[in-house]
Amino acid sequence: MRKINVITLGCSKNTVDSEHLMARLAAAGYSVVFDSDRTDAKTVVINTCGFIGDAKQESIDMILRAAAAKRAGKIEHLFVIGCLSERYADELRTEIPEVDDYFGARTWKGIIRALGASEDPALETERLLTTPRHYAYLKISEGCNWKCGYCAIPLIRGPHVSVPMEELEAEARKLAAEGVRELIVIAQDTTYYGLDLYGRRMLGELLRRLCRIEGIAWIRLHYAYPAAFPDDVIEVMASEPKICKYLDIPFQHISDAQLTAMHRRHTKAEAMKLIGRLRGAIPDLALRTTLLVGYPGETEADFTELLDFVREVRFDRLGVFAYSEEEGTYSACELHDDIPEDLKQERVERIMALQNGISLENNRRRVGRTERVLIDSRQGDFYVGRTQYDSPEVDQEILIPADERRLLRGHFYDVRITSAADYDLYGTVVAKPRTAHR
Repeated sequence: MRKINVITLGCSKNTVDSEHLMARLAAAGYSVVFDSDRTDAKTVVINTCGFIGDAKQESIDMILRAAAAKRAGKIEHLFVIGCLSERYADELRTEIPEVDDYFGARTWKGIIRALGASEDPALETERLLTTPRHYAYLKISEGCNWKCGYCAIPLIRGPHVSVPMEELEAEARKLAAEGVRELIVIAQDTTYYGLDLYGRRMLGELLRRLCRIEGIAWIRLHYAYPAAFPDDVIEVMASEPKICKYLDIPFQHISDAQLTAMHRRHTKAEAMKLIGRLRGAIPDLALRTTLLVGYPGETEADFTELLDFVREVRFDRLGVFAYSEEEGTYSACELHDDIPEDLKQERVERIMALQNGISLENNRRRVGRTERVLIDSRQGDFYVGRTQYDSPEVDQEILIPADERRLLRGHFYDVRITSAADYDLYGTVVAKPRTAHR
């Protein structure tokens, strides 16, 4: 059989795109591998990221390595798809001519025709998973309409386009039939879902339908924009036992001056009110957020206000990034990048030092509790699992000594938490495997 290697870089949305592509390649008779160094795959497809500088450089480096392998005769065909080639296809064609063809994030399906893969519409909901088989990402929409001042996603991915609900249900059922127990619902903004198709926000209804799928035990929600957060989503999160008490909601900043400069569509007061609504309805909710420091015009007073916000809200999970210009965005075209790089990094470090202490205090309060844990893997002397309060790959883990008993990946266990670090928990199994909600 013809062998093809699909290499995926960047976010979980790229992961879903690659998995759909791989299913079509397999249906056309390819033997598909992913992220592999094997030399017998003579065709390589690289799905790139073009969001921020480090991700772009990683993608370029990967393309250059593959181009060198092609010059050396180790591979015969090389294709590049995704966000980087959406933004820089002309430059890439000039600089790296070894690539057979480039397809952007909005035209990546052209690779299907280029490789002679199946275009059968019946394959629209088929995927070859690259994640562990017990969890999968479910991408419910493409693009974004918010146009935040620093963000290139609308330039790369275009406007918001929802996937029809029936298609998502069919895809989720197939994933459940393959053994998936955790669905991670993703989009650039999940709460915007449905406006373009149904004339109103439909995320709450979609979540209810996903909860009815047999075999799915956990449903996790990522990337919710703070403005116009739907009340029914809060209601379904509070009432449906399958929905993890977890929400990834990137606030970016809290100073009204910075929120205005960033073209965010909410105020500090509205953000605090939303947090109050969420925690009032779901007391044990784990909140994850992303913050951006060093945006043009950020004063020390703005930054102090952000520190106070982190101190007051006590996020369970937090990531912080230093601003960097992204060409074509409002901030790159209209604002002056006036914050020195060393000051940006100092502000990153100050927030993370504060968050480290908050995380350790939060974790110590969980010692002695018994929580439901999904086992992801075994690493050395420990089984590695997660509670409902943690998403794979980005959040903390719970480590269980492997010499106590044999645990099964993709199964649920009741685990008593015995000790805590700032970003890890330790525990011991106290009950037999749990079965999924039906």
